[in-house]
Amino acid sequence: MSEENKTKKLFLLDAMALIYRAYYALNKNPRINSKGLNTSAILGFANTLYDLIKKENPTHIGVAFDTQAPTVRHDDYIHYKANREAMPEDLSASIPYIKALIEAFNIPILFVEGYEADDVIGTLVKKAEEHGFETYMMTPDKDFGQLVSEKSFIYKPAKFGNSAEVWGVNEVCERFGVKRPEQVIDILGLWGDAADNIPGIPGIGEVTAKKLLEDFDNIENLIENCKDIKNPKLKEKVEKFGHQAIMSKQLATIILDVPIDFKEDDLKISEPNKEYLKELLEELEFRAFASRVFTDLGLKNESTETKSQFDTTPIPSGSYQTDLFAVYENPTISEETKIEENTEKKNIYNTKHNYSLVDSEEKRKNLIQNLIKQKVVCFDTETTGLDIINSKLVGISFSYKVGEAYFVLIPEEDDAAKEIINEFVPFFANPDIEKVGQNIKFDISILKQYGIEIKGKIFDTMIAHYLIQPDMRHGMDVLAEIYLNYQTVKIESLIGKKGKDQLNMRHADTELLKEYACEDADITLQLMHVFKPLLKENDTTALFEKIEIPLIQVLSSMECEGVKIDIKALQDYSIQLETEIKELETKIFELAGTEFNIASPKQMGEILFNRLHIVEKAKLTKTKQYATGEEILSKLVNKHPIIQEILDYRSLTKLKSTYVDSLPSLVNNKTGRIHCSYNQAVAATGRLSSNNPNLQNIPIRTEKGREIRKAFVPRNEDYVLLSSDYSQVELRIIAEFSKDEDMIAAFVNNIDIHTATAAKVYGITIEEVTKDMRRNAKTVNFGIIYGISAFGLADRLNIPRKEAAQIIEQYFAKYPTIKEYMNSTIEFAKANGFVQTIMDRKRYLRDINSNNAIVRGFAERNAINAPIQGSAADMIKIAMVDIFAEFEKQNLKSRMIMQVHDELVFDVHKTEIEIVKSIVSDKMKNAIKMLVPIEIEMNIGENWLVAH
Repeated sequence: MSEENKTKKLFLLDAMALIYRAYYALNKNPRINSKGLNTSAILGFANTLYDLIKKENPTHIGVAFDTQAPTVRHDDYIHYKANREAMPEDLSASIPYIKALIEAFNIPILFVEGYEADDVIGTLVKKAEEHGFETYMMTPDKDFGQLVSEKSFIYKPAKFGNSAEVWGVNEVCERFGVKRPEQVIDILGLWGDAADNIPGIPGIGEVTAKKLLEDFDNIENLIENCKDIKNPKLKEKVEKFGHQAIMSKQLATIILDVPIDFKEDDLKISEPNKEYLKELLEELEFRAFASRVFTDLGLKNESTETKSQFDTTPIPSGSYQTDLFAVYENPTISEETKIEENTEKKNIYNTKHNYSLVDSEEKRKNLIQNLIKQKVVCFDTETTGLDIINSKLVGISFSYKVGEAYFVLIPEEDDAAKEIINEFVPFFANPDIEKVGQNIKFDISILKQYGIEIKGKIFDTMIAHYLIQPDMRHGMDVLAEIYLNYQTVKIESLIGKKGKDQLNMRHADTELLKEYACEDADITLQLMHVFKPLLKENDTTALFEKIEIPLIQVLSSMECEGVKIDIKALQDYSIQLETEIKELETKIFELAGTEFNIASPKQMGEILFNRLHIVEKAKLTKTKQYATGEEILSKLVNKHPIIQEILDYRSLTKLKSTYVDSLPSLVNNKTGRIHCSYNQAVAATGRLSSNNPNLQNIPIRTEKGREIRKAFVPRNEDYVLLSSDYSQVELRIIAEFSKDEDMIAAFVNNIDIHTATAAKVYGITIEEVTKDMRRNAKTVNFGIIYGISAFGLADRLNIPRKEAAQIIEQYFAKYPTIKEYMNSTIEFAKANGFVQTIMDRKRYLRDINSNNAIVRGFAERNAINAPIQGSAADMIKIAMVDIFAEFEKQNLKSRMIMQVHDELVFDVHKTEIEIVKSIVSDKMKNAIKMLVPIEIEMNIGENWLVAH
């Protein structure tokens, strides 16, 4: 057949759907390479892509991605995809590699800002049909059924060793129970889609939806003729929620007029960029995959002849894991998932060990005598849960020799438990014994509930690895696999999978529990022996021993202490907000001249632009509805009084549901306080984060949001809250790093830095600076930290991009040393592979020399930001450690109770106000000695709002 007559086969891949599928397919046995990178999604996608090319021989191919920009569906429905969980951190780290892999295969990446990958694919499918293509949409997503035709098909990737499925018109109609593929959107409109937070009609499932479409053909006809529905309850549902079905159908409809050109030649398949592909596969350690690809290409691949210190082959679960992504008709085990003879991972069944159950007084006595003779002992607690206040000890494991460990069973009855735990005080209180743990903060906090304090040197393997590889995961299971080639016992084997039927450790089989607990202590001890020299090699031992390890006790104290919440204040505020929301609702209806569903963007648009005619040419979404998102409405505030009322209504409803009504549920019944958890090994920059609740998210920008802080109160009337917040600490650190004389002078002379910046950039005196100029300068000052672009600045300031570019250009012209610092930091990163903070905290940037401009740009922005963010983190951590030590030394009643961004909050006894002020001021200002003066803002009050 001539090239001219050859069938043109276009494959369009739904990137994120395939990537998520690959990631979760290997989630139980993730592939981790020697750098700690989870390569499951990358390898899965690589196999999918390459197998597709080999088996199906496409003539044309493209891969479509979503973008981070809000889409037209978000304009239509503010809750669209609102309940989606954030992408797992290790999956997010995989995306740049996957894009680089696609580029290495010389395959175009397709995306359009403001549209989803579905819409890009849908538009190209219809254009391809016009150009005579046979088109295949490679995706597991059912939504694409609406696009299927005689020329376009869904190509569902293979799974569990089965062949790929191709769905044409007949398959789609049979699967959805419809007469034609176009009705798929009607089915989805009735069902809804929980994954995308599309509501549909509550109570209507698959069977009912199919029956309704049989009778009424489409949703519009169903609603118009709902009087003909014989079932009264079903009729009521359609009448009540018909508008939701219409909206859901519109949300599920794939847009077919995305502004993207169909360039046939660009989509034509071609040979990979062999050198780039080889370099990338070597970096990812895909030796078997590389061998397969380069054998097919007729090239020798030297990287397959040597092995890394750490093998990246996954663990089989019971039997060999078949290739979940193969598309061969005869399923085989993929080369990449075979277990090589000499690389089988160790586990509790094939590794010699001596784990003992300590279940008598005599055995405990012998164990304690041995423990107190040791210089280093690892211990680990097993508990009934993860709540440090309410959970009970089930047992404690100890290990001081590799392959040997002991498990002490703790009874359920409190007095008996305390009696046994107290027997181990000579060990826990001995300052000469180094205690080792994995996330030892939890163990310390649990033991505090039994009156046990841990004394002496501490080594935490989780924190150690966090400093060695801050961007990677730090769980013991992963660390054991990477550094010890060992697969640990999974907790699910003891107590079952998460859910209502999961047991707690108290009900686990004693023998299994002993093996599990002893293994934890044994493996953690082994990891310590690996990490101690690595800390030294990385020059992070001082950071580990002087900042991060002392901070563990500080955070444990804060978590156990908690902060008191005035539940009644929140309940009263909830009632107040509900009243205000009702009042706003009434005002909105009055201004609209009719009642309508305020939560419906469609109805909102019709009221604003058809009924009230607020603007002549209102912006439309791509589904031809009026855009009513916050960004749109904010620009129309002066057009009609209803706009501000609507914005206020949306703001208050979110505030009430997300914060005011949710916080009381986090209050511990035993203490009457919230006990949040501080995460010391999450943010790669060194910053602390928190959860249950996430204190960083407590609103502060609006007056209504700030009211929530009133509910954070002192423990009793003898105490007050004291807040101390670093002032512009990141800008002061930039000044310190860049040694910019003008910026340093502004801070030394206590001149407002944003006003000073505006004066220099605009070439005027300080007295001539306007509020808008200062606002622009402030945005630039803080934007520099994150490598802001002219596009980003224009968007934030709502000014033309040309003007934004001029502001940035003028900024660097007036502050040349800052530009020099940024350039030199990037050069340092390229030469060394990392950047570091004032206290030598390192952030490794493996992509800093990437051939991919997008990937490299991201790394360069991190190179600029990480030393600044990280130094601010170092500073507040040192201050926390020093303040805590001084409080302990002076035996104060006052306590540090919260850390939020650059702010510390204290519960201060009224008799100690002045001494606490003095200690906090001194330790925060002098945590790190710099040329630039460090300033704080300190206040006291009867609640957090007043104190802040």
